[in-house]
Amino acid sequence: MKARLIGEFLSLPTMLNKRKILLGVTGGIAAYKTPELVRLLRKAGAEVQVICTPSALQFVTLHTLTVVSERPALVDFFDEESGNWNHHVEMGLWADAMVIAPCGSNTLGKMAQGLCDNLLLTTFLSARCPVWVAPAMDLDMYKQSAVRENLTLLESRDVRVIDAEEGPLASGLEGKGRMAEPENIVTVLSEFFNPPYSQWNNKKVLVTAGPTYEHIDPVRFIGNHSTGAMGIEIAERLEELGASVHLVLGPTHLSSNERIQVSKVTTAEEMFEVCKRHFPNYDGGIFSAAVADYKPKNASNQKIKKTESDLNIDLVPNKDILRELSLSKRDNQFTVGFALETEDAEGNALKKLSNKNLDAIVLNTVGETTGFKSNTNKVQIFDKKGRRFDSELKSKTEIAFDIIQTLDEWGIPK
Repeated sequence: MKARLIGEFLSLPTMLNKRKILLGVTGGIAAYKTPELVRLLRKAGAEVQVICTPSALQFVTLHTLTVVSERPALVDFFDEESGNWNHHVEMGLWADAMVIAPCGSNTLGKMAQGLCDNLLLTTFLSARCPVWVAPAMDLDMYKQSAVRENLTLLESRDVRVIDAEEGPLASGLEGKGRMAEPENIVTVLSEFFNPPYSQWNNKKVLVTAGPTYEHIDPVRFIGNHSTGAMGIEIAERLEELGASVHLVLGPTHLSSNERIQVSKVTTAEEMFEVCKRHFPNYDGGIFSAAVADYKPKNASNQKIKKTESDLNIDLVPNKDILRELSLSKRDNQFTVGFALETEDAEGNALKKLSNKNLDAIVLNTVGETTGFKSNTNKVQIFDKKGRRFDSELKSKTEIAFDIIQTLDEWGIPK
């Protein structure tokens, strides 16, 4: 999408409607452009929280950024007047996106090394949202091997780079190193949050995520190590592609963005009831939750006291949520399941694909860098027509994109 079309974008108030943007500003002459960047982001419908490094204040004032953003621009961990703590973790969780523009070589180096000696860097390390940097420096600095290596390293960690542009520089030289124009930065964000049409657009999708806990007594349960991270990533990527998503989420410390409808459940029975009630009204479902296969036959109302004797707990099967919904689906509905295996992984996944009447299945294996509690994953996807996709080891955010893109290419949803 061409930057010259930005005027057309900004005439539409929903391009970044209610998106929460953290804008980091570092020291450099390009900081004079940031009030205009904030203005354009606000015009596109975004909420903007500005965080400056101390050196940025040599080029732009907090008062100016506060006025244009309509939120207090921040620079310190504590507000000197009120003593309030500017909570970097909360800001990192609040944001839908973080953009550091301009991003000088000093900040780039600190980001690459994981240093956090100011509020901006600490917030960057806490952010769970997509992060962009818009470098700005003189042309010889921009070409310097250390800077190039830092950019490459950050890109390998899923930080997106909005490349510098060519033109007159503060040194009097002319070349590549100018911060991307504010219009072009807004274009990048607009394209990210408003991607080209896909089959997911306007689809209603039910997604399950997280574990279930099956009560033994009021303080003990049967569960697993699932955090729900993979399912939450899938739900958020679907929402970004225009789908209406209902996330049925088991017990976890993680959360999704506020634009996704969430039903929180604890047990497999609760998850089944929510899914059974809502699935008929949806185009399909992606069932990534790690549902407990069994539950205690008789849960105790009181804490079971320890004795010298062995304790035997009778277990009974939980309802197979995925199978029951998939066998009852309409011809125009789809179901995608997940399989986590430790042996004969492909064989077991293909049996599940067939036995549960699925359109596709995503196979995980347990390892140090995959599966539960890991920030990365590696999957295989199989469908009922015999097609398969094998991913590389990637972040769960990227794996979610791979899953959704693959299903889209295979004609799922229908």
